Amino acid sequence: MSQPAKSQWDFGELFPTEQTRRVLSVSELTEQVRRLLEKQVGQVWVTGEVTNLRTQSSGHIYFTLKDANAQLSCVLFRSETVAHRELLADGQKVLLQGDVTVYAARGQYQLVVRAVELQGVGALQIAFEKLKQKLAAEGLFAPERKRPLPKYPQRIGLVTSPAGAAIRDVLHVVQRRDPSLGIILAPCRVQGEGAAAEVAAAIRLLNEYNIYASEGRVTRVPDSKGKMDLGTRVTRPSESCLDLILLTRGGGSLEDLWAFNEEVVARAIFESSVPVVSAVGHEIDFTISDFVADLRAATPSAAAEIVTEAVFASREFVAEAPALMGQRVRRQLVRELEGLDHLTGRLQRAHPRRQMNEWLQRLDDLHLALRRCATQGVRERNVTSRSLASRLGRAWPGQRVKERRELLNQAQRRVREQARHQLRERQQELQTLASRLRLLGPEQVLSRGYSITMDAATGKVLHDAVEVKAGQRLKTRLKKGEVSSRVDTP
Repeated sequence: MSQPAKSQWDFGELFPTEQTRRVLSVSELTEQVRRLLEKQVGQVWVTGEVTNLRTQSSGHIYFTLKDANAQLSCVLFRSETVAHRELLADGQKVLLQGDVTVYAARGQYQLVVRAVELQGVGALQIAFEKLKQKLAAEGLFAPERKRPLPKYPQRIGLVTSPAGAAIRDVLHVVQRRDPSLGIILAPCRVQGEGAAAEVAAAIRLLNEYNIYASEGRVTRVPDSKGKMDLGTRVTRPSESCLDLILLTRGGGSLEDLWAFNEEVVARAIFESSVPVVSAVGHEIDFTISDFVADLRAATPSAAAEIVTEAVFASREFVAEAPALMGQRVRRQLVRELEGLDHLTGRLQRAHPRRQMNEWLQRLDDLHLALRRCATQGVRERNVTSRSLASRLGRAWPGQRVKERRELLNQAQRRVREQARHQLRERQQELQTLASRLRLLGPEQVLSRGYSITMDAATGKVLHDAVEVKAGQRLKTRLKKGEVSSRVDTP
């Protein structure tokens, strides 16, 4: 049997029944969202700032990871073997690895944490911080153990790569500022696997060399690889002793500089009997060797300048000495000439003619003062006379009458002015009251089209139609004129 054709106005069932739509429970919907998140997102790395950290008695850690625009609920279960849990603290910026899922009981998505690292630095930075804390606790960074550098070093040990840029920078600065400075190179690798051991061995080798040199023993000491001599036989013990050791290399990433963050290098610097200067990387780079060393320099060139500073300043002083000596001789000559001029002036001031001239000048001053006193006395008497005459004029009866008449005229003018002012105020008040009266009068109502109907005989104003009777004569007042009428039907 064929189906009847549908009308063009048949849009189907507007209100479908339960059989035509799928209804999910909250649990089913949450489960679908959870599966979708775990399938589409899964395990991720996410970075942010820890906040609202709380550790439950069960051992589970709950916190929120946030940035400037959003936040994410996180949980670290006690059963998870996650290293560096101690990095989780309020305000700490961290890098987390975990699985994105949904906590069905609250219907919110969260991150189940599997790994914790410091933000942006990773495992190397964590190892750096742990070693730094360990060595600081042992006192390797203590300021009181830092030794001062010798002011005028004559021979230094240099620990670096012979093929790197750092050695060229150091030699260039030393050649320019202190060419006489002796340098004993202990070559080693400064990057890569095994570099830390070579650096530590080079530091110990230079310390052994210093001991041999101080005792006057043979100084033909092999290098860290047993191949290179570090010096010749010493004739006097003081000639080959090291004044300090310079540990240096050029800039690079954290991985490139990692040899100087190893504990073996830190121990070698700490155990060195010779003061150590650390100049590793650029100004922004800090390594463990910088903290252990007696002095940190920002760059290899800066370290060379620090080492040669006193000698360079002395060279400048010696170069400037002739000019300084000439300047001091000229100053002394000027002082002697000034002394001679002072004595000549004293001799001239003590001459009898000078004293006579001073007495004559004093006599002229006294004569002028006497004339000024006489003139001043006459001037004061004239002022007193004029003052008395003025006071007498003010006390004369005619003057007092004139003053009183002027005061009377002023009082009369003030009274007239006040009367005119009050009259104007009263006129304004009268005009205001008249305007208000006009606004409240019946003429204003009539002017808007209304009328007043009164009994023609009594003049009583009618307010209600029941008050009139058939045949009663009425009078209606309009805006202009009046109209008389008679009531036909009340």
